[in-house]
Amino acid sequence: MPEEENKEIRDDKAAKMERIRELVPILNRAAQAYYAEDVEVMSNLEYDRLYDELVRLEAETGFVLAGSPTVKVGYEAVDFLPKERHAAPMLSLDKTKSREALRDWLSGHEGLLSWKLDGLTVVLTYEGGSLSKAVTRGNGEVGEVITANAKTFVNLPAKIAFGGRLVLRGEAVITYSDFEKINASIPEEGEKYKNPRNLCSGSVRQLDSSVTAQRSVRFFAFSLVEAIQDDGTQVEFENSRQKEFEFLKTQGFSVVEHYLVTEETIMATIEAFEKKIETYDVPSDGLVLTYEDIEYGRSLGRTAKFPRHSIAFKWADELRETTLLEVEWSPSRTGLINPVAIFEPVELEGTTVSRASVHNVSVVRALRLGIGDRVTVYKANMIIPQIAENLTASGSLVIPETCPVCGGPTQIRSTGEAQVLYCVNEKCPAKQIGSFVLFVSRDAMNVDGLSEATLEKLVDLGFVKEFADLFHLSDHRDEIAKMEGFGEKSCQNLLDSIDKARNTTLPRVIYSLGIANVGLSNAKLLCKEFDHDVDRLMNASAEELSAIPGIGDVIARSYVEYMSDADNRAKLLDLLAELTIEKPVQSTEKQNLAGLSFVVTGSLVHYASRNDLKEEIEARGGKVTGSVTGKTECLINNDVNSNSTKNKTAKELGVKILSEDDFLRTYFGGMDHAD
Repeated sequence: MPEEENKEIRDDKAAKMERIRELVPILNRAAQAYYAEDVEVMSNLEYDRLYDELVRLEAETGFVLAGSPTVKVGYEAVDFLPKERHAAPMLSLDKTKSREALRDWLSGHEGLLSWKLDGLTVVLTYEGGSLSKAVTRGNGEVGEVITANAKTFVNLPAKIAFGGRLVLRGEAVITYSDFEKINASIPEEGEKYKNPRNLCSGSVRQLDSSVTAQRSVRFFAFSLVEAIQDDGTQVEFENSRQKEFEFLKTQGFSVVEHYLVTEETIMATIEAFEKKIETYDVPSDGLVLTYEDIEYGRSLGRTAKFPRHSIAFKWADELRETTLLEVEWSPSRTGLINPVAIFEPVELEGTTVSRASVHNVSVVRALRLGIGDRVTVYKANMIIPQIAENLTASGSLVIPETCPVCGGPTQIRSTGEAQVLYCVNEKCPAKQIGSFVLFVSRDAMNVDGLSEATLEKLVDLGFVKEFADLFHLSDHRDEIAKMEGFGEKSCQNLLDSIDKARNTTLPRVIYSLGIANVGLSNAKLLCKEFDHDVDRLMNASAEELSAIPGIGDVIARSYVEYMSDADNRAKLLDLLAELTIEKPVQSTEKQNLAGLSFVVTGSLVHYASRNDLKEEIEARGGKVTGSVTGKTECLINNDVNSNSTKNKTAKELGVKILSEDDFLRTYFGGMDHAD
């Protein structure tokens, strides 16, 4: 067959696979809206048409994404993750921070330069076109089997056209935008996840795959181990790493971004990567250089620790020396007390920083911290402030034996390999305050004017002991009006806001209770399943809950444990007596934004808040995200000429930047709807 005809066939298949990638999220969003939110973002006829198109394309290409609606996903929960020894040890790479050393390493050969992604390494095995096994790197010799979890990775093919045995390695990651979205759903600062890598590692190694499915984990291939055809022969790739990557792409895998380099071009390519990392959505902690010539790389062998066919390049961190002023111990609603280092402000990567999380007691002790110590600080991956080294290492910092909020005893507990500090007082106000902060937050009861500081005062005064008490604050009008920062007008505004919050929805109520593992989306699923019936929701069994797609055993156990507690049930009934629960109403808005993604930033004119515009966009089938990517339809910013990060990213990616007026004219047909 002529090469030109071959290329035409490849291009046609690539176009069909790209169309599959477009259809899957569109259909999944439509199904989620219909089944979990009682909203139709497209007609049944349109859904069926797109579904049939997806089925046809999957059959023609042999490519099926793990998240495809044509695949019936049965989430699994296990008591432990089985261990498995790798066929060959997975060695670490030798490292350098010198660009010149990286160039010289090529020694006249061509290489492939790619991102060194910062997630969890996973080995995948496909047999007969289907994913048969997924194993984590582990210690390099033995990993954990996470096959059920890998099947929930959002961009991973469940089926591929290649029918032989395919083994590949890659990195499971959570993007910064998805990480921010997950953290944004957690109102309490102390309970937010520290970084995407830790969240990804915990998500991939879950015992309940339904939890993994909620974390938007993605997989990027970085090496092909073997591709054996049905007749037992190895697929030939013309001794080229680049050809291996091209083959993986044809099978539908997302491949780590890479470029062919020589000694003459590598410096410019490194510089291009360095510029891109500022806005790159996938966590990366450096680059990897691999010889393009497979056999040459293999001929070099290995040391006791490293293979010689590849080398890692780590960005040279910008370090600043400063003085540790204090360590702030911040209790959360779960009792976890998080240490945060406060130091004299320094300039790092173009911004002023004065705080860095120290994560836990183990890190505090490893750094041998003491007040007044001289420390060096940097931004991990050029983003997250961290302490690099303690130059003084006095080790004089005392771990608090009492909670800084309630004065009750603390306890150091071991969680995995780390030691963490907890307040063991169940009546600790920090736990109460944290619960109330969640309760009044925007996605919960949405009570304006109740800051954490105000809630602390109300709890201290004894005005608020349970959620229902917030709706009786009018009984304390005179006292509140005399509180610092208040007055008659502020007091009235607060009471009006509380009165407005009485009219709410059941999913908001369930989410506001702060049940472990139950976010707003899960609350919507639960309410939908039980037809917004409070009695059925309060008395649901773990078996009933586990059978709901997207819930799983872990969430079911948390929910039943909460609802089985007599005190919790009594407080919930007290709360419900204060509320008017709105029944869900079918959206009548034209679904002209279905499948489109938007980003909103800056202040607005026609809407009271960005959340109001977000709800308007979502009512029309669109989606609002926190970060600009290549898939963003447009960035809405009234300051279209600003030099903000979002504007710069949009310009680099060719994404439209529209003012609020231009957006309303283009997508809503005018501004009457907003005003």
